[in-house]
Amino acid sequence: MDKDHLEILLEDMNSKFDLVLEGHDVLRREIRDSGDRSDKKHDHAAFLLKVLNEKVDAVAADLSAHRRDTEAHGVKWQVREKDE
Repeated sequence: MDKDHLEILLEDMNSKFDLVLEGHDVLRREIRDSGDRSDKKHDHAAFLLKVLNEKVDAVAADLSAHRRDTEAHGVKWQVREKDE
């Protein structure tokens, strides 16, 4: 194998390694960006759950206060189903 042929082969191998490295860089960026998007979605979902929990707690407190007020009247209230 002469020197020129070897140099051509080495250049070809170099260009293929460069392509592989470039592909790895692209994949690394995509994975990082995907993780960032996932973190943002997770943060948004956690925020929505917090707001929902606060609303549920407020409704429960209102319901509790209403029940105490209703029971304070001394009249026995009963909830009946439609079929009764």
